[in-house]
Amino acid sequence: MFGFFVIVLVSLVGCGPDESSTNPSESEESEKPEKLTIWEDIGKAKALEPAIESFEEEHGISVEVKEVEMSSEMKERIRLDGPAGTGPDVFTLPHDQIGQLATEGILQPLKFEDSVLNTFTKSSLASQTFKGEIYGLPKATETAVFIYNKDLMKEVPATSEELFQLSKEKRSDESYGFLAVWSNLYFGYSVIGGMGGYIFEETNGTLDPTQLGLNNEGAVEGAAYIRKWYEEGLFPKGLYGENGGSTMDSLFTEGKAAAVMAGPWAFQSYEDAGVNIGVAPLPKLPNENPMKTFIGVKGWHVSSFSKHTDWSQKLVEHLTNYENAKVRFKTTGEIPPVKELLEDPIIKDNEKANAVSVQSQSGVPMPNIPEMAEVWGPMGTALELITLGKSEPEEALDEAVDSIKSNIKANHSQD
Repeated sequence: MFGFFVIVLVSLVGCGPDESSTNPSESEESEKPEKLTIWEDIGKAKALEPAIESFEEEHGISVEVKEVEMSSEMKERIRLDGPAGTGPDVFTLPHDQIGQLATEGILQPLKFEDSVLNTFTKSSLASQTFKGEIYGLPKATETAVFIYNKDLMKEVPATSEELFQLSKEKRSDESYGFLAVWSNLYFGYSVIGGMGGYIFEETNGTLDPTQLGLNNEGAVEGAAYIRKWYEEGLFPKGLYGENGGSTMDSLFTEGKAAAVMAGPWAFQSYEDAGVNIGVAPLPKLPNENPMKTFIGVKGWHVSSFSKHTDWSQKLVEHLTNYENAKVRFKTTGEIPPVKELLEDPIIKDNEKANAVSVQSQSGVPMPNIPEMAEVWGPMGTALELITLGKSEPEEALDEAVDSIKSNIKANHSQD
């Protein structure tokens, strides 16, 4: 898939740094490096300043920070700069890129004491795990939540059925109650997963790409429930495809929708548009289960090309401890999945942060295995056919799963 890069990486990984672990404290004077390098996302370096200062003071190691765009540029640059010896020791990634980069030999598997692992929520740690190995520690988490206009909705419905009835009451030629781009799997999975569907079967923390649950009984029920909203005219026709999100945002910011399903990425733009927003966890589904939203986790990772693996791991632990996680939240607004911090009044008493925290407890990390790339297209087609009324849920999901299985078999070798 990556041609030249894969060939280079295969040849280099075998002669890379020794993966055996030593305790830095036992060999501090003889083996500690003069400098470690971190790649952080654009505009986020300031959040690291106190953590770096304390690490440098404690260990006498200089830490250099460079900002690199995280979503796409980070993974492309590390593929080049890592083998060339100009890459970072520690860098950040969205967790859904872990599987591919681990497969390519770019990420160093790490081993942490239980006292460190127990610091974080179970779901955030799961996001950092691939084929039974841990490849990093989580630094921030996000998920979709219920965002409403306090001037148009005074109370958050407890259930989706209450929300359904409220949406019917508010529906007119130009106004809507609640909007969600459920024709997009990223958002629609909250209903499908909450009703009992799943993407890949999980066994002992490992996802099995040969076992899919996107057309089981729960998934079909979830898809039928999604279609119900469209059939009743509660979602506009423009709530499809690539423009679905912008259609939803426009209606909400223009005061034509009382509530939407979106994430922390939307808070600022809604407020800048003058909307008096409130934020809460999503209402429960008809089966009384929470909506199972996808969780996105950003983590800290160690390059397999680092010459200082043990010290890099020690830096990762330092960056994600309670004190430094709290600084990150204060500085960036990103929510670290540190259990103690989630119970801290700084998050508990913050309406937005607490809603994301509570909803995340009901969510599931987006699968981080490479085979997930084969899921988006077929499921996007299936959900669009279902919501447009062009196909029955069971038929559309069966076809999607058949396509996914065929694509996985064709594009991913099974070990």
